Amino acid sequence: MVLKTRWIDDMINVSDINQFLYCPRRLFYLQFYQTQGVNEFLVDGRRKHQRQGRRGGYVFELYLSSERLGLHGKIDLIDESDGMKPIERKRGDRYFENDVIQLCAYGLLLEEYLGKPVDTGILYLFGTNRRAEIALTDSIKQKTISVIEDIRSMTPDSIPGFIDNPKKCTKCSVQLYCLPYESHVLEGGEDEY
Repeated sequence: MVLKTRWIDDMINVSDINQFLYCPRRLFYLQFYQTQGVNEFLVDGRRKHQRQGRRGGYVFELYLSSERLGLHGKIDLIDESDGMKPIERKRGDRYFENDVIQLCAYGLLLEEYLGKPVDTGILYLFGTNRRAEIALTDSIKQKTISVIEDIRSMTPDSIPGFIDNPKKCTKCSVQLYCLPYESHVLEGGEDEY
């Protein structure tokens, strides 16, 4: 296994933002050790992304990059019906802050591409077949930029600590590499993890 020492082309993939906010340790293993285990959540999410409707008013899968932001990624869909709104599709029946920040990162890329503000994005939830319109406020945009900087400051010689919610580990695709319970015990933690 080859240890990477920097981000590919010095660019962060937008999906890395979601990984980092879910668990920085997860992104550490994905980025620097190029591990990507496969579990049912990952496979199901990929299948859902492949099955998409072809209704009108959408641009499908637009890849964008920004040297200024040090960011690149592929927007799932863009809704053109009322301005240009990025759409991020999620497999579950609710969304979380990491999903909003990821959506905002796509909004920042789209904003730079269009040369005009993008103040709204949409999270589509497969679990409910519903869309949630999200305001991309200045404070959310600033938080997104801050997260990008936090990711960029990661190094291969400094593994992030454990997250506060060990239940996340049960759904994590790098669990077999991270070995959260075993690593926690070996690193001096209590065995209640």
